[in-house]
Amino acid sequence: MPPRVPWVVGVSGASGTPYAAAVLWGLLAARLPVDLVLSRAARLTLLDETGVSWRDADWPAPLAAWLNAPYGADAPGGASVALGAVEALVRVYAPGSLAAPPSSGSYPTRGMIVVPASTACLAGIALGLSKDLLQRCADVTLKERRRLIVVPREMPYTGATLRHMLTLHEAGAVVAAASPGFYAGARGAADLVDFVAGRVLDAAGVDHDLFRRWTGDLGAARRAGSSPPSPPSPQPPPSPSWSPSEG
Repeated sequence: MPPRVPWVVGVSGASGTPYAAAVLWGLLAARLPVDLVLSRAARLTLLDETGVSWRDADWPAPLAAWLNAPYGADAPGGASVALGAVEALVRVYAPGSLAAPPSSGSYPTRGMIVVPASTACLAGIALGLSKDLLQRCADVTLKERRRLIVVPREMPYTGATLRHMLTLHEAGAVVAAASPGFYAGARGAADLVDFVAGRVLDAAGVDHDLFRRWTGDLGAARRAGSSPPSPPSPQPPPSPSWSPSEG
C-alpha cells in the first residue's frame, strides 16, 4: 500500500467558508487525502454561514453536510459528496492538538492550504507564533520548504497585514487573495467561489474543472451562456490503496 501523503487544509475564522468547501471538494474529487484543521473561530463562522454545527467527535456527518450545502441548507444544491469519500480520504484534528501528526516536519505532506485566512491567522503564521495546530502546521510547511498557500479574504488591508503578506511571500508562500475573475462566464456567487477555489488549486498543482479557462477569445465564456459542467462528485476510493492507514 503506498504511503498516505495528504494536503493539510486549515480553515480560520474569516468569513468565506464556501471557499474552503470548494477547495476541499476539488481535493476530494482528485482523490487526494486531506488533513483538516478548523480553528475555534472557524467553527463559529461555519455555524453562522451554513447552519452546520461542527462536532469533533462525529466530524464526517457535519463535513459532508457542509460540502453538500456550502451556502446553507436552504440554498440551491448541486452534486453531492459521498460520505464514504469523506471518511476514507479525510482526517480531522482539533486546533488544540499540538501533538497531532501534521505538527511535525517528519510527517510527510504535500503542503498546506489556509482558506480562508483571517488577518489574525496571517499575522500568526508570518510571525511564527504557532499558537494553535493550524499555525503550527503552516510553520512546519514553511520550514520544510513545502508548498504553503494562504487565501486572505478580508479587506481593506492595514499596513501590518500587507507587511505580513510580504513576509509570507518572501518566505516562499503563495498569497492568493480571494479575488474572483469575471471572464469565466460566472452566473452567480457559486461560480465566483469556484473561480477562486480553482486558482488556489492551480497554485497547489491540483487538476480540476471548476471554471472556464482563458483562451484568448474575447467573450467566449459569455457567449457560451453557462458555467462549465459540475466537477464529478467525490466518491469513495475504488481500492484499499486509497484508504487511510491505520494508527
